[in-house]
Amino acid sequence: MTATSRNSVFYQRFLQLVEEATPAGDIYVITDNLSSHNSVSTRTWLEDHPRIKHVFIPVGACWLNLQEGWWRIFRKTALAGRSFGDPGHITHATNVATDQLNSRARPWIWGRPAPPTRRLRRLYVYFL
Repeated sequence: MTATSRNSVFYQRFLQLVEEATPAGDIYVITDNLSSHNSVSTRTWLEDHPRIKHVFIPVGACWLNLQEGWWRIFRKTALAGRSFGDPGHITHATNVATDQLNSRARPWIWGRPAPPTRRLRRLYVYFL
């Protein structure tokens, strides 16, 4: 779905599409603190749709949002250096980039390797 604006109306329309595509169970939506995600009209809309649970990432903790890394790669693949005449072109570029990224997808690894165990460090220092 492409939208002409990032406002509450389009966000609620997006949530409606997600709800329709997910026929059963709760839906957890993890978002940043964009005003359209937290507006009065969105909160009122969410009260009428109890299956959708909103979880906000803490302010200043964007590193918790695993989508940010994917979004950086996606923007570089689909949007960098391009101008779009209408939302249909954006949708097409999005679909092509998503297909390309999915064809070479690998699991995300979050974090860094564990440090060597202390025993090995002691052994190494002892031999020096």
